[in-house]
Amino acid sequence: MTGSLVVVGTGPGKAELMTPATSAALARATDLVGYGPYLDRIPATAGQCRHASDNRVELDRARHALSLAASGKQVAVVSGGDPGVFAMAAAVFEAVEAGDPAWRMLDIKVEPGVTAMLAAAAEVGAPLGGDFCAISLSDNLKAWTTIERRLSAAAEADFVIALYNPASKARPRQLGEALALLRAKKKPETPVLFIRAAGTSEAKVVSTTLGAADASTADMRTLVIIGASTTRQVGRWIYTPRGERGIS
Repeated sequence: MTGSLVVVGTGPGKAELMTPATSAALARATDLVGYGPYLDRIPATAGQCRHASDNRVELDRARHALSLAASGKQVAVVSGGDPGVFAMAAAVFEAVEAGDPAWRMLDIKVEPGVTAMLAAAAEVGAPLGGDFCAISLSDNLKAWTTIERRLSAAAEADFVIALYNPASKARPRQLGEALALLRAKKKPETPVLFIRAAGTSEAKVVSTTLGAADASTADMRTLVIIGASTTRQVGRWIYTPRGERGIS
């Protein structure tokens, strides 16, 4: 039997936000590989093997999945959100590039999912309606100086900025430093949104401004959105017009 590997994202939390294509890929798989809490979201299927691992071993997880596929298994690598956004798809291809040349001949596919910033934006309106960018504040795989450079460039270009991985017990200082950097480049009244557990029944939104934003509001389940100069509030909704002049 020829093996295959598909990288999927379970979406932000609610089962109905998992795409039908992802559900079908999971049902076909003989083996599921992923971070334990993400695998826990998936109903058990008779005869299906699960290979759970810690959140900090992405490359090891990818290599294991590729080895299983090379042995003839139908493997699904499971991420949360979208697998191509700060998630497992890049780790799989990194492992392919540096690993067994035979892995390049495997049937590998990526199924798109609903990433955290899209779910978070939907909780508050349309803050990503204009130009935006996404930056991870995790410096596990890149230098903090690189993150600072990208934050500065995004602020100067007046993008809406979606901040992934804003805080953790191991990285308590990053968001505070990021907010301080942005305060030096953007107006204090710039809208800031802390959206925790977006796309779940536990979703919570804190709406504030850059001048008043408190970094301690965020944890690893929080996505932070920093508005652009054009980002506006209408009633309880926050949105960014598609152009500099707003509605056309």
